[in-house]
Amino acid sequence: MTVDDRFDPATLTRHLDTSWLGRRHVHLERCGSTNDVAATEARAGAPEGLLVTADEQTDGRGRMGRTWHAPAGANLTFSLLLRPQRPAAEIPPITLLAGGALAVAVHGLGLGIEARVKWPNDLTVGTGPSRRKLAGILTEATTEGDRIGHVVVGVGLNVNAVDFPPELATKATSLRREHGGEPLSRIMVLARVLRAFEDAFDDFRARGAAAATELWEAHADRGTRCRARVEGIDVEGVTAGVDATGALLLRDDAGELHRVVAGEVVSV
Repeated sequence: MTVDDRFDPATLTRHLDTSWLGRRHVHLERCGSTNDVAATEARAGAPEGLLVTADEQTDGRGRMGRTWHAPAGANLTFSLLLRPQRPAAEIPPITLLAGGALAVAVHGLGLGIEARVKWPNDLTVGTGPSRRKLAGILTEATTEGDRIGHVVVGVGLNVNAVDFPPELATKATSLRREHGGEPLSRIMVLARVLRAFEDAFDDFRARGAAAATELWEAHADRGTRCRARVEGIDVEGVTAGVDATGALLLRDDAGELHRVVAGEVVSV
C-alpha cells in the first residue's frame, strides 16, 4: 500500500469510489472536535454525505464523556453527516451499523487483522480481557419536532500509532501495530471505510434497523463473557447478540436473557 497522507479533498477524491459519501470534504489541520464541526455544517444546511477530517483534535470525545487519544497525523479522526429518513426509534442502531462497516473495511485491507465489534461502539482485536481497542464511534443526533434533523457519526480509528500512554498501553492498538509492517496510508484506509459505510447506509435506508443489527452480528464475538449493569444490578454472563432495537443480549449462568440498553460492558 503506497503511503499518501495528504489530506486534501482532491487527493481523497482520486481514491474514492463512493457515489455520495465523502464527496464534500472539509479538512482541518486542527480542531476541537470533528463532530462539532460537522454539526455546525449541518445546521448551515450542508448535504448528507459531508466528511469532516482533522489531523489533530484537541477536544476529541468518546462515549460516556471519555476523551479520545489521537496523536497528530498518525490516525484517522473524522465525522460523517447523515440525514436518514427513518423513524427516530431506528436511529440508535446506526452506531452498530458504523461498527460493522469499519469491520468490513479493515478485513478488506488484506492485513490479516481479525477485527470484531464490541457493543455498542468499539472495534477491537483479541478476545476477553486481552481485547484491545482499534476504533471508537460516537453518534450524535438532533431532532426537529417529531423527526430526526441530522445524525453525525464520529470515528476515531488508530492507523499508525505504535506508542500509547501507559493507561492505554494494554487496552489500545492500531492497524500498523497489529500487522507489524510499515506505516499505512490514512487516505487509502479512509477511502475503504467510506466505501463500506456507504454500502451499509444504503442498506439501512432501505431496510432500517435490521440492516444495522445484521451487519453488527456478522462481525461480533458471540459467547464473550462480560459483566454489565442491568436495572441497577450487576449481571455477568455471555453475549448472545443484539435484539431488533440494538440492545445487547446477555445470557447469565442460569440461562436468563438480559437486555443491556446503556452503560459499560466489561470483559471478564
